Amino acid sequence: MEIKIIENTKDIQCDVLVVSKFEGKETSNPLLNRFAPETFTGKKGQTFLIHTQNEYPSTYILGLGLGKAGALDNSTITESVAKAVKKCVEIKAKSIAFDIDTNFAYEVALVIGVSIANYHFDKYKNKKEHRISEIYLSNVAPEGVNAAKTISDSIKLARNLANEPAAFATPSKLAEIAQGLEGLETVIYDEPKIRELGMGAYLAVAQGSTQPPKFIHMKYIPQNPKKRIAIIGKGLCFDSGGLDIKPASSMLTMKHDMSGAAAVLGVMKAIGKIRPDVEVHGIIAACENMPSGASYKPGDILTAKNGKTIEVDNTDAEGRLTLADALCYACELGVDEIIDIATLTGACIVALGTATSGIMGNNDEFVKDIIETGKYSGEKFWQLPMWQEYRDNMDSDVADMKNTGTRNGGASAAGMFLKEFVTDDVKWAHLDVAGTAFMDKPYKEFIKGATGVGVRTILNYIAAII
Repeated sequence: MEIKIIENTKDIQCDVLVVSKFEGKETSNPLLNRFAPETFTGKKGQTFLIHTQNEYPSTYILGLGLGKAGALDNSTITESVAKAVKKCVEIKAKSIAFDIDTNFAYEVALVIGVSIANYHFDKYKNKKEHRISEIYLSNVAPEGVNAAKTISDSIKLARNLANEPAAFATPSKLAEIAQGLEGLETVIYDEPKIRELGMGAYLAVAQGSTQPPKFIHMKYIPQNPKKRIAIIGKGLCFDSGGLDIKPASSMLTMKHDMSGAAAVLGVMKAIGKIRPDVEVHGIIAACENMPSGASYKPGDILTAKNGKTIEVDNTDAEGRLTLADALCYACELGVDEIIDIATLTGACIVALGTATSGIMGNNDEFVKDIIETGKYSGEKFWQLPMWQEYRDNMDSDVADMKNTGTRNGGASAAGMFLKEFVTDDVKWAHLDVAGTAFMDKPYKEFIKGATGVGVRTILNYIAAII
């Protein structure tokens, strides 16, 4: 998709001219004002399409409601623009011009909305989906458009990887992609080195698969960084549940159990380009959780990198085991902050659905900063409690802890488990994106499938590029 910045979009020859409308106000387009019905009030996301009958250079004019002018934000623009793009795709439009009448700096959110809505994962289809090929903008900042392109490309990478079948997106493939990202120093650890590093929890999960584990460490280290941060993505390239195997229906989308890792790869792709004055470490403990004669078993006792022992209560609580060793590794890097992002618990989906991701951590101010960044970026996070009661449910008779507790409060219990592997001197936040990383039907700006959740928020938190 090509984005062109021109002086005036009102008179450009294109398939569709998208014109903004705010509640209680007329639009800047006389033709739209003349023919739009009273029911087209400008409510957020509302659209009205008319054929210009050669009265305008564009074939169609699409009125787009943006709600109340004083309430305009990035989320409103992204969601509304995505609806407009989907309408344009329906009529097989190729080129769109936007006439947005507002003082709000809208270009970043608009380009992201267009990119998200114009996305299709049709790599394996002979008949490709229709896409918009040209976008025209005016009265926008070129640097904002460039920032939006960087974010959009990162989201696209994350979505593509999470949509890929597990036969493609293996641990080795993730490692290969990481090594190909520009502007980074990347180290890949194979099983012998992982074992040498003492990552007994991570290796236990990996041992049932014929796909070898790959521990991925991407580094961006500028001179005199303002701070040092590690982002960790859960990298379960396929999760069968192990010997505590999932029902067949529950395995259908487990190719996306590496959505956290995909988000980290997307973020690091952008970091290598924008080069912020922040030291960033992207970490992925990639593997598969498969049933075989070599699989780890319920009742096994594992030793994590920090020496803590874990009784395996359920082999399907595997993501936290891989993250445990990754968190230990990150703490040893001397970072100031850690963010981990993971499709970790079904309990988070039960609690929060698909409307918001869960978040928790060991520092409320840090957690609130990420929540506020998410609001600004167009992604929602809801803080879940981290109380000792959740940890008590994981007490073990034979080890320091079990890897699961009761079914109640499962998302918070998983967070308390992870907290055991973070040192007190490091600020840490855990993002549980189990309900938001992959949609089983279209939702807001997204089609069915992977969303790339977390990329916008983490990038904005690290680099403040919007």
